[in-house]
Amino acid sequence: MTTNLAVTEPPAPNILVVDDEPANLRLLVEMLKKRGYKPRPVICGELALRAARQLAPDLVLLDINMPDMNGYQVCEHFKADPQLQDIPILFLSAMNSPDDKLKAFQHGAVDFVTKPFFFDEVEARVRTHLELRRQRRELAESYQRLKELEALRDNLTHMIVHDMRTPLFTIELALSFNKPGAKTGTDSSEDNVRDSALKSVGRLKTMTTQMLDISRLEAGQMPLSRHAGDLAQTVRSAMDSIKDAAPQLRYEFDAPEPVPALYDPEVLHRVVCNLVGNAQKFSPPTGEVRVSIRRVDGVARVEVADQGPGIAAAQHDRIFEKFSQVDPTLKKRGAGLGLTFCKLAINTHGGTIGLQSEPGKGSVFWFTLPISEAPALSSAN
Repeated sequence: MTTNLAVTEPPAPNILVVDDEPANLRLLVEMLKKRGYKPRPVICGELALRAARQLAPDLVLLDINMPDMNGYQVCEHFKADPQLQDIPILFLSAMNSPDDKLKAFQHGAVDFVTKPFFFDEVEARVRTHLELRRQRRELAESYQRLKELEALRDNLTHMIVHDMRTPLFTIELALSFNKPGAKTGTDSSEDNVRDSALKSVGRLKTMTTQMLDISRLEAGQMPLSRHAGDLAQTVRSAMDSIKDAAPQLRYEFDAPEPVPALYDPEVLHRVVCNLVGNAQKFSPPTGEVRVSIRRVDGVARVEVADQGPGIAAAQHDRIFEKFSQVDPTLKKRGAGLGLTFCKLAINTHGGTIGLQSEPGKGSVFWFTLPISEAPALSSAN
């Protein structure tokens, strides 16, 4: 079977041709059309400005001697308009003294061709200035992307430093108890400090592991060890393993068993822990975290629902971006790595991930995995 792939051709360059002589206009328009350009003829400066503001051209061919508004004045209007000032203007004129040419360049022209002209010369200059403009645009876009990356880097640095300060302070406090001559408190207080230090080390370890794994997933260098397993058992095990992080909450699990699927048990365990941990972070003190699995159209859909503040629809796509902060003013913040890891991990499994939420009504994070026909094996973690 032969598949026809449609190739999208780039649009023809849009060239505004301005000349008060109809014969000159017809000649230029015909020649430009034959060379694959899209000419737009106008007979005066006022119409040229109006046409350019309606649809900005890629280049302007401009006569100098015109009634009411000459070419120099038209050029001045272009250069004074922020939307038009970057459009290259090439003068075509019978005025060929050095002063005329100097004046054209002083008003912002990029080139000057003397009438009568050879069209091959005109077309060569048109092609050159269109290419230069394309390159300038690409350079401007690259610069903008570089600025965005620098802003992301600065944001990343701030977030990582912010998130590491608290666990590092706790570790420092624990180590201070072991200094010679340090005043010690009760055994129970020292135990609490040591426990906090261990948790802090765990938080730092989790952050560094997530950063490394995200980089590997993005580069396609994190192979999965997939096995046929019972998805329900793996999800329940992951939820149970993280309950102690917020024992005051209520936990509900609802799923048919077994749910056969092909997946990496360790990676999926971490995905579920991230989603449940996110629900814990934003749930009210006496709230409920509900985890459920159901079969929908040949896939298993896992949902983690919380009773938190909810997330506006405009933020749903951003929530899975690396280092994103839906609301930087919230006290419960993080580097935004957990959900990014979840998205990359689920996508690598061939599944999908998403969010259903609105302000004031909690959030439901969900992901799907293909149901496997292979026998489900034990996959508890």
